[in-house]
Amino acid sequence: MTKTYLIAARRSPVVPRNGALAHLSIEEIAKPVLLQLLRDAAISPADIGELVVSNALGAGGNPARIIALHAGLPDRVAGLSIDRQCAGGLDALVLADAMIRSGQHHVVIAGGVESYSRRPLRYQTFADGRDPAPYDQACFTPWADRDPDMALAADRLAQKLGISKAEQDAWAIESHAKALVGVHPEIVPVEGIGGDAFTRNLSARLCDKAPVVVGSITAANMAVAADGAGFVVLASEKYIADHGIDTVEFVAGKTLGDDPVLPGIAPVKAINAVLDMAGVKVDDLISAEIMEAFAIQAIACQQGANLPVEVVNRHGGALAWGHPIGASGAILAARLFHQLLRTKGTGVAAIASAGGLGSAVVLRSD
Repeated sequence: MTKTYLIAARRSPVVPRNGALAHLSIEEIAKPVLLQLLRDAAISPADIGELVVSNALGAGGNPARIIALHAGLPDRVAGLSIDRQCAGGLDALVLADAMIRSGQHHVVIAGGVESYSRRPLRYQTFADGRDPAPYDQACFTPWADRDPDMALAADRLAQKLGISKAEQDAWAIESHAKALVGVHPEIVPVEGIGGDAFTRNLSARLCDKAPVVVGSITAANMAVAADGAGFVVLASEKYIADHGIDTVEFVAGKTLGDDPVLPGIAPVKAINAVLDMAGVKVDDLISAEIMEAFAIQAIACQQGANLPVEVVNRHGGALAWGHPIGASGAILAARLFHQLLRTKGTGVAAIASAGGLGSAVVLRSD
């Protein structure tokens, strides 16, 4: 069975909803990222076999096809759209890996894009003839009592693990501080915006003033809803041998379900499983990109998977820029790719998703 490699990875700046990217459609956010990927990898659009796109908040249809056409990919690139909510950006890579290993394609672009600003309005209908009612969060389980609001679930997790608001705030403060001084070579400017708009000098004082969402969860220790895109190019072993490209190996990927009541802890099982698949111990990791939809989520995953805290989100996390849902997992992968190009070794990226899902991938550079 052939191996799979990442040969390029890029993302847009992440901008809070109703900000500087709000006027753009998802295909307009994605296009500059895809075009830069092709330049980075020095490959022709004709080499692309498929485009796999995660999108959680769109109007349905097949966004991947629209994005492929808008970016000038060949008409034969059908586009495959997936929705696994927050996990979708990483799951797009897992699907691309399977396509390559099975011999379907030699080159696949995979990732995600989200416009929280341009998401359609959603209305629920009722069998008894009541007027349709708007809703914001879709159902993720068939049971109302096991389908919590995400902020409420995060607070319950904090209570269960005994993690205080002060500890969550401290994680958020450090995330912003690391992002301010960190390097972000994966960013492609979009509409003249060259960096993440939300990153700031967060302080304990600002955390204390932040509006409370529920319990210990505040606007300071949860990620802001945002617009953005992230994509990677994956290629077969034969393709890279023929083209002599610098690469990072896609070693393994895994998505697992867990308790939907506490979705924030779900990545722990996925991380453990994918490390086992890859034959990697946590002490072997030089980098871990862990999603920070909530500070408590990142803390729970770092502690639950016994990840060395010094390798987690070395250059900040989503608390410092935001959460473009369908794109966030791919953004983690793009960041990890560039870290592994600079410093050879093994890394993991992981993300939680509503419904109690956890996705993780292992990448390695030699």
